[in-house]
Amino acid sequence: MDHGFLHYPFPKQTTRLIWVLGISLVVVLTLQYSELPIFSSISLLLSGVNGSSPKNSSEERENNTQNGDLKKPKMETLPVMSISQMNEELKKSRSSLYSVPSQVSSLVDQQLLEAKSQIENAAFTNNDSRLYAPIYRNISMFKRSYEIMDRMLKVYIYKDGEKPIFHDWILEGIYASEGWFLKLMEENKQFVTEDPNEAHLFYIPFSSRLLELTLYVPHSHSRDNLIQFMKNHTEMIISKYPFWNRTNGSDHFLTGCHDWAPAETRGRLLNTIRALCNADIRTGFKIGKDVSLPTTYVRSSKNPLKDIGGNPPTQRPILAFFAGHMHGYVRPVLLNHWGNDTDMRIFARMPHVKGNKNYIDHMKSSKYCICARGFAVHSPRVVESLIYDCVPVIISDNYVPPFFEVLNWESFAVFVLEKDIVNLKKVLLSISEEKYVEMYERVKKVKEQFFWHSEPVKYDLFHMILHSVWYNRVLRMKGI
Repeated sequence: MDHGFLHYPFPKQTTRLIWVLGISLVVVLTLQYSELPIFSSISLLLSGVNGSSPKNSSEERENNTQNGDLKKPKMETLPVMSISQMNEELKKSRSSLYSVPSQVSSLVDQQLLEAKSQIENAAFTNNDSRLYAPIYRNISMFKRSYEIMDRMLKVYIYKDGEKPIFHDWILEGIYASEGWFLKLMEENKQFVTEDPNEAHLFYIPFSSRLLELTLYVPHSHSRDNLIQFMKNHTEMIISKYPFWNRTNGSDHFLTGCHDWAPAETRGRLLNTIRALCNADIRTGFKIGKDVSLPTTYVRSSKNPLKDIGGNPPTQRPILAFFAGHMHGYVRPVLLNHWGNDTDMRIFARMPHVKGNKNYIDHMKSSKYCICARGFAVHSPRVVESLIYDCVPVIISDNYVPPFFEVLNWESFAVFVLEKDIVNLKKVLLSISEEKYVEMYERVKKVKEQFFWHSEPVKYDLFHMILHSVWYNRVLRMKGI
């Protein structure tokens, strides 16, 4: 008998079961087809509920993760290349040479081959007051290479592409490196040439950050349109100009600091020299060809060198320091093991203080600063450690540190595999005070090569990035 009430076609218990199964299916399908790692997928799903987009996809993706989250974090089990294996890979890369075309070598090729010979046969030198030998793999080769670059290098910048993705920049935040380099490169008078026939390198001036901000569809969880955009632009350059085909793109280069830059520069762009902040071996970074771009957190574009430096060794009472969002799978493990240790200061988020003073003061007062990966392998903490005179402890498997081809990172940094976080304190305490002071002094020497200047100066960050691109290009040359 109908009394005006709705009648369910199934019993209430069956209806509840259908709802549960339906919701579970949606979650499973979402996780199955997301392009991001599982933890990132969960984070993105949660951010979608809050109406936010993943435009700050690395350190800026700050979603108020608390200490209580992920109480039993799990580490990923993935192939790992240790720092010593990376060193071996660099040596092998020098024998994997690009060949110049089979036709008669051009003047540019001859110049590059002559430069290679001079660099490889550089006479021993240790008389430059601005260079400190222990922080370099080979100071003589570096110095000779830099001198030749400074005298000879010419770069042609493609004028194609419209703002904001091309020929535009962001100079603050954690993706600032690509913006600063792009701006300084386009303003440069010494290295830039309008004649492509005299160019040793060809620069594609795109911004991975602005590409993402311009084209990414919020909540789509897809980068396909960004990847296709760069593919189309590359094909246009190849078809419009003859320069790419001369070396199959091996004399072309670009810079990208966004987490997604490795994906955006796939396909034929893999032939180029890619200067990437996300220098992850697992995503295709090639040691000896690609360049690890430093991730620099610039808080003020007008004064990027504000508040640099730190306390001397005797005024650093904290053994090790880390503070940051619990992004990825490594940081929760770090916090879980060492969050309550009295000798170290391992935090999640620190209370916000104007100018980030609390965070900076901790770095200036710690012997070692932990640079633990987040969603991606790179972190601004590596450069922050250097500029605040704190010895960096890099916990990021398969991360290639900046300027790996010329800097001897093991002389001023500590590398700990992710699986060895449980032994972190033991590793640090095993370093003698004498060894620590030696590393501290080397950090103070190397940090000057990680400074941005509005007007570039010798051996600064602009010149170091350009040099590493030049260096990898020259040393991979092969005669005919």
